[in-house]
Amino acid sequence: MTGADCVLGVDLGTSSVKAVLVDRDGRILSQGRAEYGFVSLHSLWAEQSSDVWLHAFTEAVRETLLRSGVSAQNVKGMAVSAIGGGTGIPVDVGMQPIRPCLLWLDRRAKIESERVRQMISEEDLYAITGNGADSYFGFTKILWIKNHEPEVWSRINYFLPPNADIIYRLTGEIAIDHSQACNIGGVYDLGKRAWSEEMADILDIPPYFFPERLVGSQEVVGRLHKAGARMLGLVEGMPVCAGGVDAAVATLRAGVVREGQHAAMLSSSTCWGFIHSSAGRLPGLVSMPYVIDSETLTYSYGGSATSGSVVQWFRDNFADNERLVESLTSGGKRRISAFDLLDEHASTIQPGSNGLMVLPYFMGERSPIWDVDARGTITGLTLNHTKSHLYRAMLESVAYALKNNIDYGSAAFRGLEDQLTVVGDVSKSDLWVEIITNVTGRPVRVLPNSGKAAYGAAVIAAYGIGMIDRQQMGDWLTVQPARVLTPDAAANVVYERSFENFKRLYEHMKSYFPTATET
Repeated sequence: MTGADCVLGVDLGTSSVKAVLVDRDGRILSQGRAEYGFVSLHSLWAEQSSDVWLHAFTEAVRETLLRSGVSAQNVKGMAVSAIGGGTGIPVDVGMQPIRPCLLWLDRRAKIESERVRQMISEEDLYAITGNGADSYFGFTKILWIKNHEPEVWSRINYFLPPNADIIYRLTGEIAIDHSQACNIGGVYDLGKRAWSEEMADILDIPPYFFPERLVGSQEVVGRLHKAGARMLGLVEGMPVCAGGVDAAVATLRAGVVREGQHAAMLSSSTCWGFIHSSAGRLPGLVSMPYVIDSETLTYSYGGSATSGSVVQWFRDNFADNERLVESLTSGGKRRISAFDLLDEHASTIQPGSNGLMVLPYFMGERSPIWDVDARGTITGLTLNHTKSHLYRAMLESVAYALKNNIDYGSAAFRGLEDQLTVVGDVSKSDLWVEIITNVTGRPVRVLPNSGKAAYGAAVIAAYGIGMIDRQQMGDWLTVQPARVLTPDAAANVVYERSFENFKRLYEHMKSYFPTATET
């Protein structure tokens, strides 16, 4: 057992929990991961239970500790990054879960969103909350529960966002960080950094559903109680910091600490965002207090609902041969993944995929179009197209959706730096990063796929317990080397034309989508 002091960062994502152990110099000692899925009882529904999260959380943390060889006594603190945009877990007066969380990915609250827009103008809603009314946000899903599950509604004591739910189960303390509170939408006043009694009254949502204790992401919410410590294999009394919404935590991990910097996190979904201290609201984007300096800094981002999940869908349904090769090499010294093989073949296809175009809207879409009815679309197929053309078109479609958000955000907030930083699973694919660079026409700084939001959570934990100060935080965020790609001018010209076609295709399909969802 090594005696180096360290901190844990844990990220509870849509499809897995990732944990990372980091020493006081910002170096990663070990990592762990536990995967899970979500329950989808109907099209566009997505739920996960508190028990699923806790089991995976425990597994990922224990795996990380086992791999590190670090003594539990040397783990000095922990913070939790987690998915946002959902209801969280509704609990009763005994703090027992009543039903699973309706995830950010769940789009069932379409009618509730439309009713909210009838209750209050979009301008007034943004003026108070900094966010709009869409089935992405937790408050519209909360209204769905009210309208469709009265027995559940009558028993609700609190709604606990994912990180708050996990922290309660490990410490017995109840608190919500500002980023998660704001990402519920509708019932949080972004300007005042407080719950909005005015909006709760308009929406007829009891304000007591949301715990009074609001905290900064770096704040120590509580300490591991005996059962929590035993569960994780850590020491009773270890401090646990609040953490925050994974998109914002991953943006911190990307080194975004001042205005003008911006970053994209591409994993199951895409979140591209930047921080600012302006008082003005940015309609069309999602906004929340940032995970550092939450009193003064706001994080605003555009998000695509499906990116890595679209690519995974392609692999699972069309890459049997590649998956077979992966399984046959899994025990060798060099494991060849199905994605590596797909990339290798797609890299031989020219930019633009020979006119093949994909809309990656497999679960509706968030910004900038905010269209719950949008659907995945493939057009331009000919007999000359191959599986590799389609795979490359999938990668390009995600890059187009990212550029759509960057262009929208750049128009709303002037002064963004030219360089884009990307983090997440995309960094594993040289081809995908190259496509993003050429589609956006920007230099792209690529961070290694190590830690992502989990590493950002470790930074928050170290800062929250006083292991590092702001200067040392900067050192941690740059300790891992990054590479920078520059766009190819010829490829960018092709992609500029294709991007215009991408936007036109959506405009042509927009009126069709609602009729398609009715069948």
